[in-house]
Amino acid sequence: MVEKYLTQTTFTSQEDFRQHFHINVPEHFNFGYDIVDEWARIEPEKPALLWTNDKEEHRQFTFADIKRYSDQTASYFQSLGIGKGDMVMLILKRRYEFWFSIVALHKLGAVVIPATHLLTKKDIVYRCQAADIKMIVCAGEPVITKHIADSLADSPTVQHVVSVGPEVPEGFLDFHKGIAEAAPFTRPDYEINNDDISLMYFTSGTTGEPKMVAHDFTYPLGHIVTGYLWHNLNEQSLHLTIADTGWGKAVWGKLYGQWIVGANVFVYDHEKFTPADILKKIQDYHVTSLCAPPTIFRFLIHEDLTKYDLSHLKYCTIAGEALNPAVFETFKKLTGIKLMEGFGQTETTLTVATMPWMEPKPGSMGLPNPQYDVDLIDHDGRSVEAGEQGQIVIRTDKGKPLGLFKEYYRDPQRTHEAWHDDIYYTGDVAWKDEDGYLWFVGRADDVIKSSGYRIGPFEVESALMTHPAVVECAITGVPDEIRGQVVKATIVLSKEYKPKAGPDLVKELQNHVKQVTAPYKYPRVIEFVDELPKTISGKIRRVEIRKNDEK
Repeated sequence: MVEKYLTQTTFTSQEDFRQHFHINVPEHFNFGYDIVDEWARIEPEKPALLWTNDKEEHRQFTFADIKRYSDQTASYFQSLGIGKGDMVMLILKRRYEFWFSIVALHKLGAVVIPATHLLTKKDIVYRCQAADIKMIVCAGEPVITKHIADSLADSPTVQHVVSVGPEVPEGFLDFHKGIAEAAPFTRPDYEINNDDISLMYFTSGTTGEPKMVAHDFTYPLGHIVTGYLWHNLNEQSLHLTIADTGWGKAVWGKLYGQWIVGANVFVYDHEKFTPADILKKIQDYHVTSLCAPPTIFRFLIHEDLTKYDLSHLKYCTIAGEALNPAVFETFKKLTGIKLMEGFGQTETTLTVATMPWMEPKPGSMGLPNPQYDVDLIDHDGRSVEAGEQGQIVIRTDKGKPLGLFKEYYRDPQRTHEAWHDDIYYTGDVAWKDEDGYLWFVGRADDVIKSSGYRIGPFEVESALMTHPAVVECAITGVPDEIRGQVVKATIVLSKEYKPKAGPDLVKELQNHVKQVTAPYKYPRVIEFVDELPKTISGKIRRVEIRKNDEK
């Protein structure tokens, strides 16, 4: 299937990739018809989705199965009045009904709004009012259905709420009954255009109210690079991306690029993250490829990996936050596998990455994906030189690149603030080395200015992560009358070091940072905590730490 969309499918170097990479975009691309249904036509028994949960249930769906179920779902949604442009929110955790529903909604030309099950009544009302949501499809669990039911009085645009079970409370429609009784699906006769909105995410955001990131129908093609090249997948791959379906990482790693390649997507539907359980699933199901945020790998390397047969696992990628070199080295030592880092946002697809033909530099995101015209610029808009810090931007003077978002829905002001004069500003700061590799510094708002120095949180976090006491940490700036700001470290300690928390350990960690990196970067303030505040997608909320410090 990849051959249909790529002018050249094999690349031997970054230069080859940069010069010859090109995606052919059809006039009316629809992931549901052009990928799912096409696989079902040419190879109906090809495995598409291997789903298991923490109750020892498991199901293997073929592409023929996904076509059949998505058609039934589309027909059912049609009977509820869902059509082109209608907003439908999916709160489905890791339930396999998510895949039926998102493909069905693409086929109908509706707008899919994946959302986390952690939303409260207030969050749901905000989303329903902001986007005029017409229908909500959810996992039938009391904590989810109660928040939805409580929100309906303040959500006048919502016409239907649908539960996939196990419970179908009063006022909710039964998803499985609905699809079982649905009429044969007929493809709509209205035109669905490439630039119509197909997918929308409310960004979890490290600051402010969530923005509505709108993507068009060509967005899945932008993830060919994600699945085929960065994840290094083929038709025999069984790929696991650890992400809830409410997070953008789910379509990055559990749907678009993977199914375009023809890989089998592995889904582990679980309530509580336990590193040992993840490792056992990788062992038992012979997972060949894994993608997860740094937080997950930090926990995995604290397990005894010798207890598991990970021989089928061949390739690992990592994204979500910058990778501490200590995690890279430890995982490689334990497994022999190099973690291939990547960078992107909800607003983009994979923007910078370490590709299979590249030698990873631990801690570096890699090189720009030629799908985007990536640059680093300073406050004056000047492209920075090697060794200088600059904001990561995407230049769009030659046109909107495939995979870049369409707009912040109903918010032209925020759209213009982030994307103007043919430049999209990511808000992330990095520097590049002599080879062009990009190294993450932090969000523009997170950079600490102390005694005239600009200190990126990530470089101090990386230094701390090389000490055995540190499981996780977050670096922030706290106000200081003399220096402007001083560096503060908020640290989660390993089990062995928790009893040692105190002034002596503080001093030890401060000296450790002075030895590993420049002495002026050491944290003058250290706080030990049980856990770090995070967004729903697992990113550390440094803004929350700063707000607590201000209080």
